[in-house]
Amino acid sequence: MPFSEGSLTYSKGKMPVESDLLFNQLSIAAPYLELVEEFTLSEQIDFHLKFKTFAANTTKDQLIQLLQLEKSKDKEIRFFSSGMKQRVKLGLALYSDTPILLLDEPTTNLDTQGCEWYQKEIKKNLKGRLVIICSNQRNEYDFCDEVIKLGK
Repeated sequence: MPFSEGSLTYSKGKMPVESDLLFNQLSIAAPYLELVEEFTLSEQIDFHLKFKTFAANTTKDQLIQLLQLEKSKDKEIRFFSSGMKQRVKLGLALYSDTPILLLDEPTTNLDTQGCEWYQKEIKKNLKGRLVIICSNQRNEYDFCDEVIKLGK
């Protein structure tokens, strides 16, 4: 939402960041964000790579392996389960080379295996990033150094 008064400036270190380029600084995953349903997994990743690069020289094929979705790489996203879609959203956010990672209810729609996958992958992708996790589920953020509780 645009602000109604005042001004807002963005910077990385002491260098200003144009608001049109903020997308390069952050990655987000949330259950309500949509993927392109008509794309295959492979096409979705190619599309994502037009806007962001992956950290640690991760390739598309490596990401598909990390997502444990090798058998679904040519399947359209519309045929994915809600858990598979959430894993794709998380993988794209976790492995994008951005200094800020925003996660909203990251394990929504994930089964037990998916939650274990999240725990393993998030811990591999924390270093050198500001990670903000919005959740009421302690297991989604129990590895965080600081917790801010809002509300009652």
